[in-house]
Amino acid sequence: MVGYDPKDKIHLSATEHACAGAVSGALSRACIQPLDVLKIRFQLQVEPLNKAADPKYYGIFQASRRIIEEEGFKALWKGHIPAQILSIAYGVAQYGSFEFLTQEVWHYLPETLTTTYRPITHTVCGGLSGCIGAAFVHPVDVIRTRFVAQGEPKVYKNLAHAIQDIMAKDGIKGYYRGLVPAVSLVGPQMSAQFGLYALFTRLWDNSTKNIAPFIPSSADHFICGSAAGFFAKLIVYPLDVVKKRLQIQGFEEARQTFGVVRKYNGIFHCIYVSFRDEGAKFMFKGLSPSLLKSSTVAGINFCVYEYCCMILTKHHKPL
Repeated sequence: MVGYDPKDKIHLSATEHACAGAVSGALSRACIQPLDVLKIRFQLQVEPLNKAADPKYYGIFQASRRIIEEEGFKALWKGHIPAQILSIAYGVAQYGSFEFLTQEVWHYLPETLTTTYRPITHTVCGGLSGCIGAAFVHPVDVIRTRFVAQGEPKVYKNLAHAIQDIMAKDGIKGYYRGLVPAVSLVGPQMSAQFGLYALFTRLWDNSTKNIAPFIPSSADHFICGSAAGFFAKLIVYPLDVVKKRLQIQGFEEARQTFGVVRKYNGIFHCIYVSFRDEGAKFMFKGLSPSLLKSSTVAGINFCVYEYCCMILTKHHKPL
């Protein structure tokens, strides 16, 4: 079960929760990297996502074909190494802090917050753990975004080159471009995702009492997790677009072949210029692959995490 539960006879250590988070992050990332590439390409494109406007990308299948034709099949996995580092580190930081926070709530606050009002507790703890995880891995997210954003010929040859180039041009602050919208995005998103997951699992358990033995144990985690990821991403998506646009500032030379390139002075300037030039539609560019990605990631993430915790719990049981 995600989150501290006083009814559990065996409680895993912080290290075990971190390991489960790392495994869930790695597996979910391996499954959805192409969708992430498509989402980022859509988000960074200034031109309308409308075929009539003749943009570079305007649909999931069209964008996939064009990327493969121009950059090769491997381009759908651009930035996969930093993305894996990101996912593993984020899984460790997020789930580790989430389990710690929910345990502290049980010890120091009224018991009803862990039982009756569990979804509310998970909403708050999920938001805090999301912010901790986002701040912890943000430099890797910046590098990952730039790898995905660049076309051919590549500006960054490898991970080491990217790290050196950002440091040489922008210093430490270059690794934290877009941090404010990132934390502003992840906090509410993880609040909604963990809160909704706790709510959906409770509703699922209540509605499937009579048929529960016929449903695989992993199915409920995947379905509830996917639904939570879908709605959580939908709520905060505009901030994700702004975050990605700020993360590639100072990296304009790699975007010349993709169309119009904009420079922004900060989060509010980015919103203003994007709204002025593209209208309100800019806030939802790349929404389709993003929702598909987020629901899939959340479903796999919660499912794998729960399964890893179950295996670790059995490991503690006497033979």
